[in-house]
Amino acid sequence: MSPLTVRELSKETWGDFESVLGANGGARGCWCMHWRLSIKEWTEGKGEGNKKAMKRLAGREPAPGLVVYDEETPVAWCSLGPRSSFPRLERSPILANADDGESDEGVCAIACVYVGKRHRGSGLLPGILEAVCDWASAAGYATAEGYPVEPREGKRAGADTAMTGIASAFLDAGFSEVARPRADRPVMRRKV
Repeated sequence: MSPLTVRELSKETWGDFESVLGANGGARGCWCMHWRLSIKEWTEGKGEGNKKAMKRLAGREPAPGLVVYDEETPVAWCSLGPRSSFPRLERSPILANADDGESDEGVCAIACVYVGKRHRGSGLLPGILEAVCDWASAAGYATAEGYPVEPREGKRAGADTAMTGIASAFLDAGFSEVARPRADRPVMRRKV
């Protein structure tokens, strides 16, 4: 397999983003707005409203995320940016015990890693994280930070719970656990 590449979400890559997320916009009409909106706003915008909200972010600085490609085929989406881009994440107990004083500007929060349906189970996630970390380094971040799930032994995470990634793939991509606010939710970081 060739190395994966990334392109920032923009008007030009919007069609590829739609292709990865599918007709439902990822899990339950999210369009990757889950961490960016209050639960009330997110619920009211499910589907078209959330899609329009993300489309308004496409092409802005900082980029709201990256479309991931295997050669020219879009295979995944990664929502990322400074922690301040994700107000719900900042209020979440997931981050409550992970704050070690690292500057928000130095941290690239990887809020969502969504692998397109046709590409799931193919072992792409560590390579996706590698490509995302390369982008984060080039963008001037010092640290990449993720909030993956760790499914219980023998269990599989569904698309709506695995949206933040799987812990074993983060380990395979060189991340280390820095906190564990819940049994199934480590906070993981990697210097980039």
